[in-house]
Amino acid sequence: MDGSGRAALCALRAAASGRRVCLGHDWLTGMRGGERVLEHFCRAFPEAPVAAIVGDGALVSDEIASHPLVLSPLGRVPGAIRHYRAALPLLPLAAAATRIPRDTGLLLTTSHCVAKNFRKPEGAKHVCVCFSPMRYAWLFYEEYFGRNPVKAAVVKPMLAALRRQDAATAAGVDRFVAISRHVARRIQNFYGRDAAVAYPPVDLGRCTPGDRPGEGGFDLVVSALVPYKRIDLAVRVYSRNRWPLKVVGAGGCLDALRREAGPTVEFLGRLPDPDVVALYRACRLLVFPGEEDYGIVPLEAQACGRPVVAFGRGGALETVEEGVSGLFFSEQTEDALEEAVSRAAAVRWDPAAIRRNAEKFGPEPFLEAVAAEIRAALA
Repeated sequence: MDGSGRAALCALRAAASGRRVCLGHDWLTGMRGGERVLEHFCRAFPEAPVAAIVGDGALVSDEIASHPLVLSPLGRVPGAIRHYRAALPLLPLAAAATRIPRDTGLLLTTSHCVAKNFRKPEGAKHVCVCFSPMRYAWLFYEEYFGRNPVKAAVVKPMLAALRRQDAATAAGVDRFVAISRHVARRIQNFYGRDAAVAYPPVDLGRCTPGDRPGEGGFDLVVSALVPYKRIDLAVRVYSRNRWPLKVVGAGGCLDALRREAGPTVEFLGRLPDPDVVALYRACRLLVFPGEEDYGIVPLEAQACGRPVVAFGRGGALETVEEGVSGLFFSEQTEDALEEAVSRAAAVRWDPAAIRRNAEKFGPEPFLEAVAAEIRAALA
C-alpha cells in the first residue's frame, strides 16, 4: 500500500477516537470479496477481535487470522463450519447470542447476512458496511431455492419471518455504509434507512497488467459456483460454440455445471491469488453473467488490463465503463450473452485505458468514506 493508502488507514484509526474496536463478519470460511474488505479493517485495527457466526483462521488470510476470533454459540458446535448454511433460520439468533466484548466502544461490521445483528454493548456505536440486505430473504428466491412447490410451502413462510427479523434488527445499526448505489437503494427499500456509498477497493498492487495481455486465447469466469451467479449461462454458451472458457471457483453448482459443459470448458477449482492474477492477465476477456451487488472480480480483471462482458444490472453498471473497459448485455439469456461476447471479441481494447478505469476504485476513497461515517456515529 502506498503512502496515501497508509494515510487513509491512519485516518480510519483516528476516527475511532481511541475507542476499543470490535470487527464483525458473517462467517470466516474462505477469501472472497467481503473478506478482502475485512482485511483493510484488520490493518487499521490490528488488536481488534473479529466476531463471526462460524470461522476458522486456517481458511482466511494471515491478516485476518492474526486477530482473536469471537464465535457465536453455533460456531462452537462440532461440524458447524461445514453445515452452517443449513441452519439459515437459526443464524439471526446465533448472531444475537454472540458475546461482543463488553468494553467495545465501536462495533464495525461487514455484513451480507446477519453480521449486522451482532448486539453492540451499552454505550457503543455500530457502523455496518453492508454488502447487501440478506439476499436469501429478499431477493433471488428461485435462484437459491428453485421452483419446487413443496419446498416453497416450507421455505416461503421461513423467509417471510427472516425478512421481518432482518428489517427489525436494522434499528441496532447507527450508520449504514453501502458498497454501491445499487445496494443503498435496497437498504432504503427494505430497511427504510439512508446509507452512504463507499466502493470497496480493488488491490491495485496485486492486480497489474502483464507484459503480453490476452495471450492465453481463452475467456475467464472467476466466481463462487452458486445459482444466482448464473455461471450456467456462460457454460452453455461456450460449450455450444466450442469457445475456450476457464472457470475458477467452487460451490454447490459444480457437478451440475460439469454435466452441462463441453470439452472447451475447463473447471480449475479454487486457486491461490497469484494463479488467478496470471489468468486475468492472460485471458481475452472476463465473463460476468450474474446480477451482483458490487463485484470485485470485474475490477480485478480491469486492473490487469482486461475487458469485461457483464450483465447490465447491479454493481457492474457502476464499475465497468461501457466501450472503454467492457460491454454489457441486457438479458440473462444465452443469445444475449453470446452476442455480447462476439461484439467484445471484435473490439481492439486498450489495456492502459481499462487499467485507468480500475484505478478510480483504490483504497483511499473507501477508507475515508467509512472513517467519515464512524466520526458521524460517534458524534
